[in-house]
Amino acid sequence: MDAYLQRIGASRTSSLAQLHERHLLSVPFENLDTHMDTRIVLEIPWLYDKIVVRRRGGFCYELNGLFAELLRHLGHEVELLAARVFGEEQRLGPPFDHLALLVDGAWLVDVGFGSFSLHPLSWTSRDDQKDPFGVFRLADHGDDVDVFHDGSPAYRLERKPRELAEFVPTCWWQQTAPESHFRKGPVATLALPDGRITVTDKKVIVTEGGRKTSTDVEDPAATFMDHFGLYFRQSSASGVLRQL
Repeated sequence: MDAYLQRIGASRTSSLAQLHERHLLSVPFENLDTHMDTRIVLEIPWLYDKIVVRRRGGFCYELNGLFAELLRHLGHEVELLAARVFGEEQRLGPPFDHLALLVDGAWLVDVGFGSFSLHPLSWTSRDDQKDPFGVFRLADHGDDVDVFHDGSPAYRLERKPRELAEFVPTCWWQQTAPESHFRKGPVATLALPDGRITVTDKKVIVTEGGRKTSTDVEDPAATFMDHFGLYFRQSSASGVLRQL
């Protein structure tokens, strides 16, 4: 636990909001393993080694999966919730498309969606919730809950608690299916105190203080290393993930 807290610059006495913010400012959302032909393992020791020991990032199943474990160790009650992400033309993705957290029965916590709220969102409020990264709102949709970001639907949450192992099939689909947006190209993104930095194999995009700059990438491996300290080497494999 202490090594994880040190990784995100927090302590055992940090509030939930502080832990959430520090995590987003310290651990990148990234999908490089998919493009290096490395299969993601949804087991806590593997996730701990990747995110804490090797100081990598990950996508929702990894980041929220391990963050849930940290919160439980700190005394919080945590439920894993499955969601379907709204894509182009507001089409919903597959079941278990996304993993988010319900903490202490009161807070929607999500450090694994890329560009999202800096702080936890009230689970019970149906009013607009102002956050440094936008305006969010939760709305009931039958038995589910829709989450909106600046007026656009982000994802639809189930209320039923899940186990991390239940996300394994869709995690595999995300890494291998041609339809998965994670297969389109490598990306790493990290929140900044007043914006965000995103690196792909083609662009470096920095938004800070309302100002956006975009720079072309000539050497993806060097760019990911320079901006995030992440090792990247494009795999030549055809979507068949190997296990390290």
